Amino acid sequence: MSDCIAIIPARGGSKRIPKKNIKLFHGKPLIAYSIEIALNSQLFSKVIVSTDDEEIATIAREYGAQTPFIRPKELSDDFTHSGDVVNHALHYLKTQGEIYTYVCTLYATAPLLEQKYLIEGYNRLKTSDALNTFSATTMPFPIQRTFKLDQHGRCAMFTPQYFNSRSQDLEEAYQDAGQFYWHKLNTQSHDILFSKESIPIILPRHLVQDIDTLEDWQRIESMYTILHQNIYDRWSNIKQKLNKRKHNFYIKQGEIYFLSIGQNIGYETYGKDELFLRPVLIFKKLNRYTFIGIPLTSKQKSGDHFFSFQYKKDTISTAQISQMRMFDIKRIEYRSGRISTMDFENLKNKVAKLLGFTITPQEEEKLHSKT
Repeated sequence: MSDCIAIIPARGGSKRIPKKNIKLFHGKPLIAYSIEIALNSQLFSKVIVSTDDEEIATIAREYGAQTPFIRPKELSDDFTHSGDVVNHALHYLKTQGEIYTYVCTLYATAPLLEQKYLIEGYNRLKTSDALNTFSATTMPFPIQRTFKLDQHGRCAMFTPQYFNSRSQDLEEAYQDAGQFYWHKLNTQSHDILFSKESIPIILPRHLVQDIDTLEDWQRIESMYTILHQNIYDRWSNIKQKLNKRKHNFYIKQGEIYFLSIGQNIGYETYGKDELFLRPVLIFKKLNRYTFIGIPLTSKQKSGDHFFSFQYKKDTISTAQISQMRMFDIKRIEYRSGRISTMDFENLKNKVAKLLGFTITPQEEEKLHSKT
């Protein structure tokens, strides 16, 4: 049995963001992320949510936390310190005969927390003489060059002697990241948290964001989406798989290949497993691995942005010139054919006319010699 306990304070009276702790964040209550991180770390014998709110308690239990008590009102106002909340929970557990060596205070507003940092905090505490470990990050700007506003709204530097100092010459500063706080129980502390008794676990700044306002909420939602883009962009996973391919295609201008264009959503004409395939004409070879390509369609279209030709019997293909772009040969699935020399020359002339320039025979010869 683990000698660690996780305590998640979660008051119900949030004013700036009503019901913040259980507000849906990417489809789940915000507090669920902290509960799941704690449970999945397998560090704790129990994960307890200390709350004064029955709705929060119900949701906490749904995600695997325990709520053995409802926090008293005197520990539920705006001035209650999280330390008082944790001490109340520890006292309650002690009355039930439960004694622990380590406690981790885990905030309910930490959806960016990564399990490895939580584990690192425990390991650093267990293998040192420190009394605390906690999440921290670097300050985004040198604190030595910050200033305040006086009563007239004018600037007043905190440390004027550093006004002309270069940022790179100033000592780096750190701040509390507000995600987790490990503490070694049954030890007497003689100093504040930010002291020699503590070891900060340094997190990258892109994993740190307070959630005090709706603007903060929107920012951290965007940060989470970027960090977990594979969840929200299934095509991203496919692109990563394609990037690991080791194709050795030798391509030539005028050839047509079927390429992976995107996610196969089920009704495209061509498909291969999860991929949507489309014939693409190699218009200009750039190097061994990349080329300028023009996607083709079987729908015959007319206008400046389209060029129709035939490279398969009884089938008219149309080059969609407006979709011309660079491709990686790792997207190639298989070769489909080749445009005729005459059609390819006519296509090049149409592209040149559309783009507003012409290619002289001498320039054409230079282009061929480079490829």
